[in-house]
Amino acid sequence: MAEEKKGFFGRLFSGLTKTRKSMNENLDEAFGCSVIDEEFYDRLEEALVASDMGIETTENVLDNLREIVEDLDIKKPADCKKYMVDCFRQQMKVTENAYTFEEKKSAVLIIGVNGVGKTTTVGKLASKLKAQGKKVVIASADTFRAAATDQLTIWAERAGVDIITGQEGADPASVVYDAIDASKARNADVLLIDTAGRLHNKKNLMEELRKIYRILGKSYPDAHLETLLVLDGTTGQNAIMQAKSFAEVADITGLVITKLDGTAKGGIAVAVQSELEIPVKYIGVGEQIDDLQKFDPTSFVEALFTTNEK
Repeated sequence: MAEEKKGFFGRLFSGLTKTRKSMNENLDEAFGCSVIDEEFYDRLEEALVASDMGIETTENVLDNLREIVEDLDIKKPADCKKYMVDCFRQQMKVTENAYTFEEKKSAVLIIGVNGVGKTTTVGKLASKLKAQGKKVVIASADTFRAAATDQLTIWAERAGVDIITGQEGADPASVVYDAIDASKARNADVLLIDTAGRLHNKKNLMEELRKIYRILGKSYPDAHLETLLVLDGTTGQNAIMQAKSFAEVADITGLVITKLDGTAKGGIAVAVQSELEIPVKYIGVGEQIDDLQKFDPTSFVEALFTTNEK
C-alpha cells in the first residue's frame, strides 16, 4: 500500500509540474524579500492568485499567516513558507465519511459540462470499484451525445461491468429507471450514472436532474445517493463558475478535478473546495486508469509546494 501511495505521489508530483514551476518561481521572489512587510504579503498574494488559488482562498490563507507571524514573532520571510503550506493544508480537509458510498449500496450521479472528462471518470471509477470487489452497473443517461454511450460501453467492457443504455434522444430518466431495475436484479453494490453535460439551458438541466433525483428517491430509496461534479482543471477560474451554477441545481456531495497534469492552474483544486465548501474527492493527473485517485490533501499540497520529489 505504501508503495502504491508513493507511486501515485510520483505521478501527482509529475502531473503538477507546470503549476508548481509557475507558482514557486513567483513565490521564491516573495520569500526572498528581506523583511516581512506589506510588499512581502502583496507579492505572496500575486503569486498565489496567478496560480488560480482564488482570491478568497488566498485572502484566508494570508490572514491566517499574518496571525501566525505575529503570534510566533517571525522576522524572516523565508521562515513563513512552511506555515503558509500548513494553512493551505487546513483549507483542503477531506472528512472520514467522504467515501461512504464505496461501502454502502449506492447510486452515484456524475454531472458536469461536456468535455471535462465526465464519461472517462465514470469508466475509471467503475474499474476502481470493480477492482475493490464491488458489483457495478453503469447507466448511460447522456442520451443526447451519441458518442457518450459508445465511449462508456468501451469503458464498461474494459472494466468488466454491466451497462444500461437507451436510444439516442430518449428520456435520461427512463434509462436511470431501467438501470435501477437492473441494479436490484443483479444485486449491484454501486450504480454509476453518467448524465448529459448541458449547462447553457439551466432550466432543462434542472428539470432533468430533478426527475432523476425523484426516480432514485422513489425507486431506489435504500441506496446512498452521491452526486459528483466533474471539473476540468485546465479551465481555472471558469471551473468555479461552473461549480456555482451546478450547485444551484444539484446537491453536490463531492468534486472530481480532471486534467491537472496539463495545466499551470492546478491551484483551482484548492480554490474551488475552499470557496464552495464542497470536498474534492478525486483528482486526475493523466490518461491511465490509475491516474484517477482519491484526493489526499497532504500529498496534493506537498506536490504543489515541494521542489524535490520524495
